[in-house]
Amino acid sequence: MTPVELTGYLDGLLEHGVEASCMIWGAAGIGKSSVVNQVAQKQGLGFIDLRLSQLAPTDLRGLPIPEAGITRWAPPEFLPREGKGILFLDEINMAPPAMQGVAQQLILDRRIGNYTVPKGWFIWAAGNRKEDRASVFDMPAPLANRFIHLEVEADLDDFRRYALGQGFTPHLIAFLAFRQELLHLHNPTEMAWPSPRSWEMANALERAGLSIEPAVGVAAAAEYAAYLEVTENIPDVAAILGGKLTIPFPEEVSLRYATVISLVARCQSSEQAINGLSWLVEGAPPEWVQLYATDLFPLMREKGEMEAIQGHIMQEERLRQFLTDYAQLLAG
Repeated sequence: MTPVELTGYLDGLLEHGVEASCMIWGAAGIGKSSVVNQVAQKQGLGFIDLRLSQLAPTDLRGLPIPEAGITRWAPPEFLPREGKGILFLDEINMAPPAMQGVAQQLILDRRIGNYTVPKGWFIWAAGNRKEDRASVFDMPAPLANRFIHLEVEADLDDFRRYALGQGFTPHLIAFLAFRQELLHLHNPTEMAWPSPRSWEMANALERAGLSIEPAVGVAAAAEYAAYLEVTENIPDVAAILGGKLTIPFPEEVSLRYATVISLVARCQSSEQAINGLSWLVEGAPPEWVQLYATDLFPLMREKGEMEAIQGHIMQEERLRQFLTDYAQLLAG
């Protein structure tokens, strides 16, 4: 499933109170833990992220304390004791078998030693797969059988919408739309390689005026530099959003991506949205109109501009066909 589909599934588990633990599988850097954290924030829940690969069994079970001839276990302070939330066991299959065995008791019985997980806390976990070249241990069958298993993959549409919402550099978003294979491409010969996580770091580096090579690797950084040279002279986006419709739509594919993504990134109002849409309807093939609408409308919906956009479309005859073709996008 995609990150957006994963988000919807996790929301469903919380909304229906499904206490069964879930295990999220996926390659490194695609945002598994970020999705879980965002779900917790959206639902107003607590969030505790435990990296089991960095803990010893006693860290989770607690320390033994003799008391009146009996050994009692003092549970760690980082485990939840009240409220509601998500106890997230990240990198669970990178933990050695002894640690996984301790975690199994926590997942199966919702208790360990003298500690009991409070009602209202969900226990979720995540890990990488062997095919992702991660240093993982096999998950014991009894532990695996206690999970709902969800597998997530990097998805360009999801990442593009996230990046636009976060204000990423438009050229970087357009480059990934143009070179989709580079969204996530593990290179075992390099320490740095492209992934959604590393592209987010690359965006921060670029905004700071620094090379993105340390984040995404030599090859991806070189391709991005070449892309920037080709797309240096895109059409005047400000003029298009201002209503100048006589500017020709570019022929070069890389320029088309750069132009459409830049229109989306710089659009702030329903009037600008309609100007960009009108320009594309007049001069661009349908797939570029769809790319513009797919990326722009969710952002405009968050700004409360969609009703005004629909009104503009209904008033202009040349855009009414668009309403028919893309009614689903307009409805959201």
